[in-house]
Amino acid sequence: MTATTLFDLLAQDRPVVGPGVWDALSARLAERAGLDMVFLSGFCMSATQLGEPDFGLWTQSEVLGTAERVCAAVDLPVIVDIDTGYGNAFNVERTVRSLTRSGAAGCFLEDQVWPKRCGHMEGKEVIALDQYLPKLRAALSARGDRPFHVTARTDARAVHGLDAAIERGRAFAEAGADAVFIEAPRSVEELERIARELEGVTLVANMVEQGKTPLLEPGELYAMGFSLIAFPLSGVLAAAHAVERVFRAVAVHGSSEPCARDMLRFEEFNELVGLTARYEAEKAWRD
Repeated sequence: MTATTLFDLLAQDRPVVGPGVWDALSARLAERAGLDMVFLSGFCMSATQLGEPDFGLWTQSEVLGTAERVCAAVDLPVIVDIDTGYGNAFNVERTVRSLTRSGAAGCFLEDQVWPKRCGHMEGKEVIALDQYLPKLRAALSARGDRPFHVTARTDARAVHGLDAAIERGRAFAEAGADAVFIEAPRSVEELERIARELEGVTLVANMVEQGKTPLLEPGELYAMGFSLIAFPLSGVLAAAHAVERVFRAVAVHGSSEPCARDMLRFEEFNELVGLTARYEAEKAWRD
């Protein structure tokens, strides 16, 4: 695990910003860009590994395997989307213990009914607060003395309204959550109200392009009261667009040349994945 934890980053007087990633390569690109952290997104993993929407199809074992590979590939703090924890409090406990062994820096744990769905999709349901809090307490207990950051997320805004979501946010903070994430507020005024009524709580903002929440700059969100800011879909939306464009060029023109300016050079890509270091290690072992 990286020596810089989310707790360290959040202690600084600035927003902590990171993108959604889905594998080791996307995480390395985020690291090379100089971002603070990465968020291993359930939406992105389901889309890239299954070709399916974020409908609770991505499983615990698949998440843990991907998290292990991503944590091994980068020195950035890795926050892992564990959806609802894949069951009851015992399942949450097992999930968090596995993540701490992998070196993950934290997780997002939500209060949806399983199978869940993306927070910016329709048809969500949430479990009762007295069903969620034992899961949150299990996550906090399972980390032991490790600097593992637990964000408690509620999707109650879409189901019961903003009042109920803020009430849950207070309960999460009182139960010891390191951060509170009220998913999919629908206006700047709602964001401002969340920050005002949960003053003193570390808050998460989720910037989803064409989603339900207005897109604001990290500086604006930080001034409002949000410290941990994720751009969960930016990378995968851009990657899908770029890959589709080059594949269409090959299909139509029989060549990728029309997209050459938008592609990494072969040598640059090999450097990204560490080929030079592998050559050096191979030479040292032979000498």
